[in-house]
Amino acid sequence: MVFHGRTSGLSHTPTPQLPSTDHETAAVPERSPDDDNPAGTEGKAEPTDKKAALTAEPGETKTSDTDADATDDADATDATDATEDTEDTGTAEPAETAEPAEPAETPTPHGWRERRPGLARALAWTVTGLALVLVLFVLIVPNDITKFEPARFVRVPAEGILGAGLLLLLPPRTRKVMAVALGVGLGLLTILKLLDMGFYWTLDRPFDLVLDWILLDDAQSFMKDLAGEGGALAATIGLIVLVAALVVLLVLSVLRLTRLMVSNRHTTGRTLIVLGTAWITCSTLTLEFSGVPVASHSAATLVENRVEAVRSGLRDGKAFQKQADDDAFADVPPDQLLTGLRGKDVLITFIESYGRSAIDDPQMGEPLGETLEQKTKELTDAGYASRSGWLRSPITGAGSWLGHSTFLSGLWIKNEQRYRNLVSGDRLTLTEAFRRTGAWRTVGIVPGTQMAWPEGKYFGLDHIYDSDELGYKGPKFSWSTMPDQYTLKAFEELEHGKADREPIMAEIILTSSHNPWAPIPQTIPEDRIGDGSVYHSLQKKEGKDPAEVWKDPANVRDEYRKSIEYSVTSLVDYLAKYGSKDTVLVFLGDHQPNKTITGENPNYDVPISIVAQDPKVLDKISDWGWTDGLKPADNAPEWRMDKFRDRFMTAFGPQGGGTS
Repeated sequence: MVFHGRTSGLSHTPTPQLPSTDHETAAVPERSPDDDNPAGTEGKAEPTDKKAALTAEPGETKTSDTDADATDDADATDATDATEDTEDTGTAEPAETAEPAEPAETPTPHGWRERRPGLARALAWTVTGLALVLVLFVLIVPNDITKFEPARFVRVPAEGILGAGLLLLLPPRTRKVMAVALGVGLGLLTILKLLDMGFYWTLDRPFDLVLDWILLDDAQSFMKDLAGEGGALAATIGLIVLVAALVVLLVLSVLRLTRLMVSNRHTTGRTLIVLGTAWITCSTLTLEFSGVPVASHSAATLVENRVEAVRSGLRDGKAFQKQADDDAFADVPPDQLLTGLRGKDVLITFIESYGRSAIDDPQMGEPLGETLEQKTKELTDAGYASRSGWLRSPITGAGSWLGHSTFLSGLWIKNEQRYRNLVSGDRLTLTEAFRRTGAWRTVGIVPGTQMAWPEGKYFGLDHIYDSDELGYKGPKFSWSTMPDQYTLKAFEELEHGKADREPIMAEIILTSSHNPWAPIPQTIPEDRIGDGSVYHSLQKKEGKDPAEVWKDPANVRDEYRKSIEYSVTSLVDYLAKYGSKDTVLVFLGDHQPNKTITGENPNYDVPISIVAQDPKVLDKISDWGWTDGLKPADNAPEWRMDKFRDRFMTAFGPQGGGTS
């Protein structure tokens, strides 16, 4: 009989019903379970399956042991279908001669796992182990690279125990969804920690989830300066791939660990109970390893702190606006503002990354100190006197505009949100105070500005000279668009050197000391500067490759120190040549450099100096306690940068004198 295209080994013949007699009915010999032949039939050539067919009852089908052993699962299904068909009709089809069954072939392994099962098991356990290590690493790795120490990697994370327990309790479909969600969450946590590492290293603070995305543009600009356009593009693509890979890897890791836990549910449950008990014990007893708590909940704490930071940022906006509205100089009549400086050219100059570390650090401080002493002497010879002190900037490492706006507004501008609120309001800035009097023409010399800067109007500048308007035709020096010596020369030609002009208040931002501090322009005779084209050959001949410099932190620190010396030298040389008895120079750093220069836990102090020929100018700040010369003493006063505006405007207002 043919079923599903195969020949069945079943034969069925109905047993004829013999008429009843007085003689004993002949019984069909029973088949011994231990013998392939029926009992008493030894030596007979009749096939076993035919004997079975003769002894079958109507409607019943039997198979021989030989056939049963020779058939696979598909044959068993065919046999079942055949039996059901026979029972339905009550009549068996004529028996077909069964062909001898061929011996079953042993399947040949095709996959490498079948060919090498030991290797497959070892690889599976290795992948599982790596998945476990990756998940644990993400949960306990600190978000500050300076805190990487062995003790932080032997902790027990509460988040891992709770997450595993939750996955065990959920039903299968929900469990898979939750495993994917946890994997994505771990991926995002990893990205946040990586961002924090970068921000702690450069700015000594964590990444702000709301306000700091704009700073990633600066990071890309830094990479262009360090590795060129191609290197920056490759780094950007690599970063995107890394982010995507992290998320995918963590999702796959959590899914793999979930399957392992579910397949070993009892073992996993007992393990989690032991780990949970151990965590509670360590937490209760505050057990530590090398000063680090063994019971960890750092991931949950990080997320909690970041959520609170967002809430605090929203509250901070209202508090900041209240501070901005409380301005002691907002209603002062213009004719009573800055009366002690009438008729003077006032140059407020920021030197990029000029921080206290450049003076205090033994490696940098000694050669820079010699430069400051030499320049102080040159100013004295030119008839100038100077006083210096310390200001505490709200930022370190980067974010110069926050330092500039803090100094000018008298408000603590510590983040981008405050900066935006400031420039959208009407708080009186120091530069705006000069403009409001009508006694000065106010200009901005901002070579680092390479795009529209609408905020410039808020700062009260009559005209802004950006990188395009300064007329420079030479090469960039890493981030800096032009050398400081050229910037000051352009200022002299465009504004300060004009005949029959009114007094000027200029905000000048010098950028040659911006990281990566290579290559650094060299001081050259002014008559060689021209439009800056000369720097093409000078850069190729004398400039250092920033990629090479950054291979050694000692070299980075040395180049940083040289860049500060270059900026200070350019500024003092300009003042000595073009200044007069009516010139007042205020120059300061905007923030400290990054941790490659400062080391861990830097202070936020920057030096500030006021230079003038007119003794009346420095007399007005005599009670400030500042140090004579361009190098502030270690014990010179340290003020918060936002306090300077009020002190300066008070000292040079109608009342005169400073405040302590």
